[in-house]
Amino acid sequence: MSSISSDGGDPRVRPGSSVSLVAMPGAGKSTAGRHLAAALGWRFVDADVEIEQRIGMSIRAYFEREGEQAFRDLEQQVIAELVQIRPPIVLATGGGSVLREANRRALRENSVVVYLRASPEELFRRLRHDTQRPLLQVADPLRKLRELYRDRDAFYRETAHFVIETGRPSVPTLVNMILMQLELAGVVPDDERPLPGSFPSRSRR
Repeated sequence: MSSISSDGGDPRVRPGSSVSLVAMPGAGKSTAGRHLAAALGWRFVDADVEIEQRIGMSIRAYFEREGEQAFRDLEQQVIAELVQIRPPIVLATGGGSVLREANRRALRENSVVVYLRASPEELFRRLRHDTQRPLLQVADPLRKLRELYRDRDAFYRETAHFVIETGRPSVPTLVNMILMQLELAGVVPDDERPLPGSFPSRSRR
């Protein structure tokens, strides 16, 4: 069952702000982000893809060669740059980006942050055959997902303006849930929301 909640924090978000999606690996940030951007006529940026383009290799290979600390340093630099892009974008962040306080602050202060919350069990169902995420290449990935969720859930909540309990909705349903929150926040007017099941591209005005 999908549901939506506000974090109860500062409701003042600036119209024209970018939208950042935060979540555990496999929660659907990139898929939902692409469809959300198409619905709004905004540019979509995946932070992990941006990083890979800069380093010229996969994140997994970079992890193995340089280690997690070096990756997190680079990730912090990239996020700091991406949240400043104008006109606004839809940004999908890496699952571990919220581990650094600087990233949490940059995302929350410079964009509207939506946390796509999913249980470790649901994430495992989606990721059980994944071979690309470095932190999940372990003997017991479900246990690892539970550990990551335990360590990160509070950080996602701290960063987010809105929390969406994703469950197993269709992509159109999930995107319309996000759009509803953006309307309530005054980030986009209500005539920007497409009809359920459709994602018409909209030109920037």
